[in-house]
Amino acid sequence: MPHRLKSIDAMNIPFVKAHGAKNDFLLTLAADAPANEALLPQIAVAICHRYTGVGADGWMLVDPTPGDGFDAAIRLFNSDGSEPELSGNGTRCAAALLIERGHAESEIRIRTGAGIKRLRLLSRAGGEFQFEMNMGVPRIVALRDTLELSAGPRDAALVDVGNPQCAYVVENFDFDWRTVGAETERHPRFPNRSNVSFIRLVGRHAIDVRFFERGAGETMSSGTGSTGAAVTAIALGAAISPVTVMTPAGSLVITWNGPEMPVYLTGPAQIIAEGIYRHEIIAPV
Repeated sequence: MPHRLKSIDAMNIPFVKAHGAKNDFLLTLAADAPANEALLPQIAVAICHRYTGVGADGWMLVDPTPGDGFDAAIRLFNSDGSEPELSGNGTRCAAALLIERGHAESEIRIRTGAGIKRLRLLSRAGGEFQFEMNMGVPRIVALRDTLELSAGPRDAALVDVGNPQCAYVVENFDFDWRTVGAETERHPRFPNRSNVSFIRLVGRHAIDVRFFERGAGETMSSGTGSTGAAVTAIALGAAISPVTVMTPAGSLVITWNGPEMPVYLTGPAQIIAEGIYRHEIIAPV
């Protein structure tokens, strides 16, 4: 006889939906999130689902409580429930929410899994914000590294911008880059997986990029991916700062003046909706 199912718990989770260059996130104040730590990854998967949830690339908990050296803190979950160190686009979205709710003004320091990031508001029109974000000093792991893939070896650059980035320079996107991205993300070279970007050189100050992000798959844009791609292009001598990163969702601007210097990301964040997500936990009886 088949099991009957009944709801053993249900919770209402408030959220604000925002996007940074169409890289979208659901933001919940930390005080409104469940206290049960074990529930958070499964809620992230459920709330981010494009058909049965609200839909997003990630779910973020935002804590406006200031601390030592920071004004607020965030915790990010990818749509697969994993917890990355940093999202450039997501952090801008959190800054927009904090400013809109009156927790910050034109400058804000946000503690992330990759340390404290400083953001400066450049402009605002209603729910649309433009920020400059100090991404910190990037670390070039290897400018030329060969990865053995199922389709054969491929040369890559490995960069750390608060999270791991693997960048491929390509002539065009007329190949199955999504499959290459998925295989690269979980390559043995990256025990904690990696974000992947594909860079097409456009000019001395511009690159065109596609992204396959760790824990989220293909995304329309990526702040850390754009940062890693631009740093790679500059370090290879193929581009000069500032670099406009052209993505399927629009452009971001990266400024980097070389080794031991911080890299700055300039881009938008827009608050587009808010509501309540009803999360149910069911079990057989």
